[in-house]
Amino acid sequence: MKKTRCAIYTRKSSEDGLAQEFNSLHAQRESCIAYIASQKHEGWVLSPEPYDDGGFSGGSLDRAALQRLLDDVRAGRVDQIVVYKIDRLTRSLADFAKIVDVLDAAGASLVSVTQSFNTATSMGRLTLNMPLSFAQFEPEVTAERVRDRIAASKRKGLWMGAASRWVTIPMAAH
Repeated sequence: MKKTRCAIYTRKSSEDGLAQEFNSLHAQRESCIAYIASQKHEGWVLSPEPYDDGGFSGGSLDRAALQRLLDDVRAGRVDQIVVYKIDRLTRSLADFAKIVDVLDAAGASLVSVTQSFNTATSMGRLTLNMPLSFAQFEPEVTAERVRDRIAASKRKGLWMGAASRWVTIPMAAH
């Protein structure tokens, strides 16, 4: 049976909690290890190399562990990238397309533990565009809401305080 060398990639956007004995990166890794173990009958083996990016946004590919992982895929050392959730890998459809190009060129693939898809097929890629679209949509909508709230608050005489809290400035009675 052909061995499928599986590398786990984990990411957490903020550095909050990373110093804890058990943090989000550990939880993601545990789930991925269990998933790989469940596929042992398919020849899946865990790569011992950790690819963890703690404190990095998913909005850019400029992450040290991700770049190391993609280099290892290009070099033929990784056959399968395993992530807990696709938004841990990227929140950008354009960046995802770049990652798929690297995977295709190397004959490698990607699997998410919590989302069912297979990048080896065109239907799998299409299906994957749905959660990726939402992963990209979420921070964009949040930013729009914040901008709208700031604009509305300014119109009502409310301003951001130095401590990043909303502070009411009394308006003169009309």
